[in-house]
Amino acid sequence: MSERRDLLVSIANEIRTYREGEIAQPTPEHVDRWASQFTPANQVAFLREFNHVIKQTFITRDVFSDFLSNLVTNVQLAGNDPRPYWARANVLDIQIDGRSQKEMIGIFGDALRTKLGLTLSQCGADGGDYIYFDDVIFSGGRVGTDLQSWITNSAPANATVHVVVIAYHLLGQYYANNRITEAARAANKNIRIRYWRVAEIENRKYQKDNSAVLWPVAIPNDAASQAYQAHLVAENKFPLVPRTAGGTLNMFSSEAGRQILESEFLIAGVKIRSRMGNLSEWYRPLGCSSFGVGFGSLFTTYRNCPNNCPLALWWGNSDGEAGNLRWYPLLQRKTYASAENVFG
Repeated sequence: MSERRDLLVSIANEIRTYREGEIAQPTPEHVDRWASQFTPANQVAFLREFNHVIKQTFITRDVFSDFLSNLVTNVQLAGNDPRPYWARANVLDIQIDGRSQKEMIGIFGDALRTKLGLTLSQCGADGGDYIYFDDVIFSGGRVGTDLQSWITNSAPANATVHVVVIAYHLLGQYYANNRITEAARAANKNIRIRYWRVAEIENRKYQKDNSAVLWPVAIPNDAASQAYQAHLVAENKFPLVPRTAGGTLNMFSSEAGRQILESEFLIAGVKIRSRMGNLSEWYRPLGCSSFGVGFGSLFTTYRNCPNNCPLALWWGNSDGEAGNLRWYPLLQRKTYASAENVFG
Protein backbone atom coordinates (compact mmCIF):
# COMPACT_ATOMS: atom_id res chain seq x y z
CA MET A 1 0.00 0.00 0.00
CA SER A 2 1.02 3.64 -0.43
CA GLU A 3 2.03 5.71 2.59
CA ARG A 4 -1.20 7.68 2.29
CA ARG A 5 -3.30 4.52 2.38
CA ASP A 6 -1.33 3.18 5.36
CA LEU A 7 -1.96 6.42 7.24
CA LEU A 8 -5.68 6.42 6.44
CA VAL A 9 -5.98 2.85 7.74
CA SER A 10 -3.99 3.66 10.89
CA ILE A 11 -6.07 6.74 11.76
CA ALA A 12 -9.35 4.94 11.10
CA ASN A 13 -8.26 2.12 13.38
CA GLU A 14 -7.25 4.52 16.15
CA ILE A 15 -10.66 6.26 16.22
CA ARG A 16 -12.74 3.16 15.45
CA THR A 17 -14.65 3.35 18.77
CA TYR A 18 -15.64 7.01 18.37
CA ARG A 19 -19.35 7.33 19.25
CA GLU A 20 -19.64 3.60 18.73
CA GLY A 21 -23.23 2.51 18.09
CA GLU A 22 -24.33 6.09 17.36
CA ILE A 23 -22.62 6.82 14.04
CA ALA A 24 -20.98 4.69 11.39
CA GLN A 25 -17.60 3.28 12.37
CA PRO A 26 -14.80 5.36 10.80
CA THR A 27 -13.21 3.80 7.74
CA PRO A 28 -10.11 4.71 5.72
CA GLU A 29 -12.48 6.17 3.11
CA HIS A 30 -14.06 8.39 5.76
CA VAL A 31 -10.64 9.65 6.84
CA ASP A 32 -9.65 10.20 3.20
CA ARG A 33 -12.75 12.27 2.47
CA TRP A 34 -11.92 14.48 5.45
CA ALA A 35 -8.22 14.79 4.63
CA SER A 36 -8.93 15.67 0.99
CA GLN A 37 -10.28 19.06 2.11
CA PHE A 38 -6.82 20.27 3.20
CA THR A 39 -4.07 21.73 0.97
CA PRO A 40 -3.39 19.01 -1.65
CA ALA A 41 0.40 19.30 -1.58
CA ASN A 42 0.47 18.99 2.23
CA GLN A 43 -2.00 16.16 2.80
CA VAL A 44 0.45 13.28 3.26
CA ALA A 45 2.66 15.28 5.63
CA PHE A 46 -0.47 16.42 7.49
CA LEU A 47 -1.77 12.85 7.79
CA ARG A 48 1.66 11.63 8.91
CA GLU A 49 1.78 14.04 11.83
CA PHE A 50 -1.91 13.71 12.69
CA ASN A 51 -1.51 9.92 12.83
CA HIS A 52 1.36 10.36 15.28
CA VAL A 53 -0.58 12.76 17.51
CA ILE A 54 -4.00 11.09 17.53
CA LYS A 55 -2.48 7.92 18.96
CA GLN A 56 -1.63 9.93 22.08
CA THR A 57 -4.66 12.19 22.29
CA PHE A 58 -7.66 9.97 21.48
CA ILE A 59 -8.84 8.61 24.83
CA THR A 60 -10.66 5.27 24.69
CA ARG A 61 -13.13 3.86 27.17
CA ASP A 62 -10.51 1.32 28.21
CA VAL A 63 -8.21 4.15 29.32
CA PHE A 64 -10.96 5.59 31.50
CA SER A 65 -11.78 2.15 32.90
CA ASP A 66 -8.17 1.41 33.83
CA PHE A 67 -7.71 4.83 35.46
CA LEU A 68 -10.88 4.63 37.54
CA SER A 69 -10.28 1.00 38.48
CA ASN A 70 -6.83 1.87 39.80
CA LEU A 71 -8.29 4.82 41.69
CA VAL A 72 -10.51 2.49 43.76
CA THR A 73 -7.45 1.05 45.51
CA ASN A 74 -5.17 4.08 45.30
CA VAL A 75 -3.53 4.25 48.71
CA GLN A 76 -2.96 8.01 48.50
CA LEU A 77 -6.70 8.54 48.09
CA ALA A 78 -8.44 5.67 49.87
CA GLY A 79 -5.75 4.50 52.29
CA ASN A 80 -4.71 0.95 53.01
CA ASP A 81 -8.30 -0.20 53.58
CA PRO A 82 -10.30 1.30 50.70
CA ARG A 83 -13.69 -0.29 51.40
CA PRO A 84 -14.56 1.88 54.45
CA TYR A 85 -13.31 4.96 52.63
CA TRP A 86 -15.59 4.45 49.63
CA ALA A 87 -18.51 3.42 51.83
CA ARG A 88 -18.37 6.91 53.36
CA ALA A 89 -17.51 8.82 50.14
CA ASN A 90 -20.24 10.91 48.52
CA VAL A 91 -20.22 10.71 44.71
CA LEU A 92 -21.53 13.97 43.27
CA ASP A 93 -24.00 13.85 40.38
CA ILE A 94 -24.38 17.60 39.82
CA GLN A 95 -23.33 18.26 36.22
CA ILE A 96 -25.51 21.01 34.80
CA ASP A 97 -24.77 20.36 31.09
CA GLY A 98 -23.85 17.17 29.27
CA ARG A 99 -23.70 13.54 30.27
CA SER A 100 -19.99 12.92 30.76
CA GLN A 101 -20.27 12.86 34.54
CA LYS A 102 -22.96 10.17 34.48
CA GLU A 103 -20.79 8.12 32.11
CA MET A 104 -17.76 8.41 34.40
CA ILE A 105 -19.86 7.56 37.46
CA GLY A 106 -21.11 4.45 35.65
CA ILE A 107 -17.59 3.29 34.81
CA PHE A 108 -16.43 3.96 38.36
CA GLY A 109 -19.43 2.12 39.79
CA ASP A 110 -18.50 -0.97 37.76
CA ALA A 111 -14.93 -0.83 39.09
CA LEU A 112 -16.10 -0.33 42.68
CA ARG A 113 -18.41 -3.33 42.48
CA THR A 114 -15.75 -5.52 40.85
CA LYS A 115 -12.93 -4.64 43.23
CA LEU A 116 -14.70 -4.10 46.55
CA GLY A 117 -18.18 -5.56 46.17
CA LEU A 118 -19.70 -2.14 46.83
CA THR A 119 -22.46 -0.49 44.87
CA LEU A 120 -22.83 3.25 44.58
CA SER A 121 -26.13 3.06 46.45
CA GLN A 122 -24.19 1.75 49.45
CA CYS A 123 -21.85 4.74 49.46
CA GLY A 124 -22.19 8.12 51.15
CA ALA A 125 -22.15 9.37 54.72
CA ASP A 126 -21.91 12.63 56.63
CA GLY A 127 -18.26 13.55 57.01
CA GLY A 128 -17.15 11.48 54.03
CA ASP A 129 -15.19 13.03 51.18
CA TYR A 130 -16.97 14.25 48.03
CA ILE A 131 -16.02 12.95 44.57
CA TYR A 132 -16.59 14.96 41.38
CA PHE A 133 -16.03 12.97 38.18
CA ASP A 134 -15.61 14.27 34.64
CA ASP A 135 -13.57 13.31 31.59
CA VAL A 136 -11.28 16.21 30.63
CA ILE A 137 -11.00 19.82 31.81
CA PHE A 138 -10.55 22.20 28.87
CA SER A 139 -11.53 25.80 29.70
CA GLY A 140 -12.54 24.90 33.26
CA GLY A 141 -16.04 26.28 32.75
CA ARG A 142 -17.95 23.11 33.50
CA VAL A 143 -16.28 22.01 36.73
CA GLY A 144 -16.14 25.65 37.87
CA THR A 145 -19.86 26.20 37.30
CA ASP A 146 -20.91 22.86 38.78
CA LEU A 147 -18.89 23.15 41.98
CA GLN A 148 -19.58 26.87 42.39
CA SER A 149 -23.31 26.13 42.41
CA TRP A 150 -22.92 23.12 44.71
CA ILE A 151 -20.77 25.03 47.19
CA THR A 152 -23.20 27.94 47.27
CA ASN A 153 -26.36 25.89 47.61
CA SER A 154 -25.62 22.41 48.95
CA ALA A 155 -22.14 21.84 50.34
CA PRO A 156 -21.60 21.40 54.08
CA ALA A 157 -19.56 23.96 56.00
CA ASN A 158 -16.47 21.73 55.82
CA ALA A 159 -15.68 19.30 53.00
CA THR A 160 -12.92 17.74 50.96
CA VAL A 161 -13.71 17.46 47.25
CA HIS A 162 -11.69 15.24 44.91
CA VAL A 163 -11.96 16.30 41.27
CA VAL A 164 -11.27 13.20 39.16
CA VAL A 165 -10.53 13.62 35.44
CA ILE A 166 -8.39 11.77 32.92
CA ALA A 167 -6.55 15.00 32.08
CA TYR A 168 -6.74 18.74 32.49
CA HIS A 169 -5.46 21.73 30.57
CA LEU A 170 -3.43 23.75 33.03
CA LEU A 171 -5.04 27.11 32.27
CA GLY A 172 -8.52 25.60 32.59
CA GLN A 173 -7.62 23.97 35.89
CA TYR A 174 -6.31 27.32 37.13
CA TYR A 175 -9.51 29.15 36.17
CA ALA A 176 -11.73 26.46 37.66
CA ASN A 177 -9.78 26.40 40.90
CA ASN A 178 -10.06 30.16 41.26
CA ARG A 179 -13.84 30.02 40.80
CA ILE A 180 -14.19 27.21 43.32
CA THR A 181 -11.99 28.97 45.87
CA GLU A 182 -13.91 32.22 45.47
CA ALA A 183 -17.26 30.42 45.83
CA ALA A 184 -16.09 28.83 49.07
CA ARG A 185 -14.88 32.18 50.41
CA ALA A 186 -18.14 33.89 49.49
CA ALA A 187 -20.16 31.12 51.17
CA ASN A 188 -17.89 31.18 54.24
CA LYS A 189 -17.21 27.46 53.84
CA ASN A 190 -14.01 25.47 54.26
CA ILE A 191 -13.75 23.50 51.01
CA ARG A 192 -10.52 21.65 50.24
CA ILE A 193 -9.97 20.65 46.59
CA ARG A 194 -7.68 17.91 45.35
CA TYR A 195 -7.23 16.89 41.70
CA TRP A 196 -6.62 13.40 40.33
CA ARG A 197 -5.56 12.99 36.71
CA VAL A 198 -3.39 10.97 34.36
CA ALA A 199 -2.09 13.93 32.37
CA GLU A 200 -1.61 17.69 32.58
CA ILE A 201 -1.80 19.55 29.25
CA GLU A 202 0.22 22.75 29.05
CA ASN A 203 -1.66 25.69 27.50
CA ARG A 204 -0.71 28.70 29.63
CA LYS A 205 0.37 31.78 27.70
CA TYR A 206 3.68 32.22 29.52
CA GLN A 207 4.48 28.61 28.56
CA LYS A 208 3.33 28.93 24.95
CA ASP A 209 6.72 27.81 23.58
CA ASN A 210 6.32 24.54 25.51
CA SER A 211 2.59 24.18 25.00
CA ALA A 212 0.87 20.88 24.21
CA VAL A 213 -1.83 22.49 22.07
CA LEU A 214 -1.77 23.93 18.57
CA TRP A 215 -0.10 27.33 18.95
CA PRO A 216 1.28 28.62 15.63
CA VAL A 217 4.69 30.24 15.28
CA ALA A 218 3.19 32.52 12.62
CA ILE A 219 0.06 33.12 10.58
CA PRO A 220 0.29 31.02 7.38
CA ASN A 221 1.09 32.74 4.10
CA ASP A 222 -2.54 32.51 3.13
CA ALA A 223 -4.57 35.63 2.32
CA ALA A 224 -7.66 34.60 4.29
CA SER A 225 -5.64 33.63 7.38
CA GLN A 226 -3.68 36.88 7.24
CA ALA A 227 -6.93 38.82 6.94
CA TYR A 228 -8.40 36.98 9.95
CA GLN A 229 -5.43 37.91 12.15
CA ALA A 230 -5.60 41.50 10.88
CA HIS A 231 -9.28 41.60 11.86
CA LEU A 232 -8.47 40.41 15.38
CA VAL A 233 -5.78 43.08 15.69
CA ALA A 234 -7.99 45.87 14.33
CA GLU A 235 -10.93 44.95 16.56
CA ASN A 236 -8.71 44.37 19.62
CA LYS A 237 -10.06 40.82 19.94
CA PHE A 238 -6.97 39.16 21.42
CA PRO A 239 -5.07 38.21 18.23
CA LEU A 240 -2.50 35.42 18.09
CA VAL A 241 0.68 35.93 20.09
CA PRO A 242 2.95 33.47 18.24
CA ARG A 243 5.08 30.94 20.06
CA THR A 244 8.80 30.60 19.37
CA ALA A 245 9.81 27.38 17.62
CA GLY A 246 12.08 24.92 19.37
CA GLY A 247 10.29 24.34 22.67
CA THR A 248 9.13 21.08 24.20
CA LEU A 249 7.61 18.78 21.57
CA ASN A 250 5.13 17.02 23.90
CA MET A 251 2.97 14.76 21.69
CA PHE A 252 4.29 16.13 18.38
CA SER A 253 6.87 14.14 16.41
CA SER A 254 8.91 17.17 15.36
CA GLU A 255 8.75 20.94 15.07
CA ALA A 256 8.13 20.60 11.32
CA GLY A 257 5.31 18.13 11.91
CA ARG A 258 3.75 20.35 14.53
CA GLN A 259 3.84 23.35 12.22
CA ILE A 260 2.12 21.47 9.38
CA LEU A 261 -0.80 20.66 11.71
CA GLU A 262 -1.00 24.21 13.02
CA SER A 263 -0.91 25.72 9.54
CA GLU A 264 -3.37 23.33 7.88
CA PHE A 265 -5.90 23.39 10.72
CA LEU A 266 -5.72 27.19 10.85
CA ILE A 267 -6.22 27.63 7.11
CA ALA A 268 -9.14 25.18 7.13
CA GLY A 269 -10.71 26.81 10.18
CA VAL A 270 -10.56 30.24 8.58
CA LYS A 271 -12.17 28.75 5.47
CA ILE A 272 -15.02 27.29 7.56
CA ARG A 273 -15.56 30.64 9.27
CA SER A 274 -15.66 32.48 5.93
CA ARG A 275 -18.37 30.15 4.67
CA MET A 276 -20.55 30.79 7.70
CA GLY A 277 -20.76 34.56 7.36
CA ASN A 278 -21.68 35.98 10.78
CA LEU A 279 -20.24 33.18 12.91
CA SER A 280 -19.57 34.27 16.51
CA GLU A 281 -16.01 35.32 17.36
CA TRP A 282 -16.05 32.52 19.94
CA TYR A 283 -15.70 30.00 17.09
CA ARG A 284 -12.04 30.54 16.34
CA PRO A 285 -10.24 28.44 13.70
CA LEU A 286 -8.28 26.25 16.15
CA GLY A 287 -11.22 25.76 18.52
CA CYS A 288 -13.70 27.72 20.57
CA SER A 289 -11.96 30.31 22.71
CA SER A 290 -11.76 34.03 23.40
CA PHE A 291 -8.06 34.27 22.59
CA GLY A 292 -5.65 33.99 19.67
CA VAL A 293 -6.66 31.80 16.76
CA GLY A 294 -8.34 29.26 19.01
CA PHE A 295 -7.97 26.90 21.96
CA GLY A 296 -5.94 24.38 19.96
CA SER A 297 -6.53 21.14 21.87
CA LEU A 298 -6.25 17.82 20.06
CA PHE A 299 -7.57 15.71 22.96
CA THR A 300 -10.80 13.87 22.24
CA THR A 301 -12.56 10.87 23.75
CA TYR A 302 -14.54 7.91 22.50
CA ARG A 303 -17.70 9.78 23.56
CA ASN A 304 -17.31 13.10 21.77
CA CYS A 305 -15.04 15.76 20.31
CA PRO A 306 -14.85 19.07 22.22
CA ASN A 307 -15.47 22.37 20.49
CA ASN A 308 -12.10 23.42 21.93
CA CYS A 309 -10.50 21.34 19.16
CA PRO A 310 -9.89 22.83 15.67
CA LEU A 311 -13.11 23.51 13.78
CA ALA A 312 -11.86 21.37 10.89
CA LEU A 313 -11.78 18.30 13.14
CA TRP A 314 -15.47 18.33 14.09
CA TRP A 315 -17.42 20.96 12.14
CA GLY A 316 -20.21 19.80 9.82
CA ASN A 317 -22.17 16.62 9.14
CA SER A 318 -20.80 13.28 8.04
CA ASP A 319 -24.09 12.05 6.58
CA GLY A 320 -23.28 13.51 3.17
CA GLU A 321 -25.69 16.42 3.54
CA ALA A 322 -23.49 19.15 4.95
CA GLY A 323 -25.83 21.97 3.90
CA ASN A 324 -24.73 25.32 5.29
CA LEU A 325 -22.05 23.66 7.38
CA ARG A 326 -20.04 22.99 4.20
CA TRP A 327 -17.36 20.84 5.75
CA TYR A 328 -16.99 17.10 6.17
CA PRO A 329 -15.84 16.28 9.75
CA LEU A 330 -13.55 13.54 10.94
CA LEU A 331 -15.17 13.42 14.40
CA GLN A 332 -18.72 14.70 14.11
CA ARG A 333 -19.69 15.93 17.53
CA LYS A 334 -22.79 16.06 19.65
CA THR A 335 -23.79 19.40 21.12
CA TYR A 336 -25.44 20.70 24.27
CA ALA A 337 -28.63 20.86 22.27
CA SER A 338 -28.65 17.07 22.32
CA ALA A 339 -27.63 17.03 26.01
CA GLU A 340 -24.54 15.11 25.00
CA ASN A 341 -21.72 17.64 24.77
CA VAL A 342 -19.07 16.29 27.09
CA PHE A 343 -16.43 18.93 27.53
CA GLY A 344 -15.82 22.13 29.41
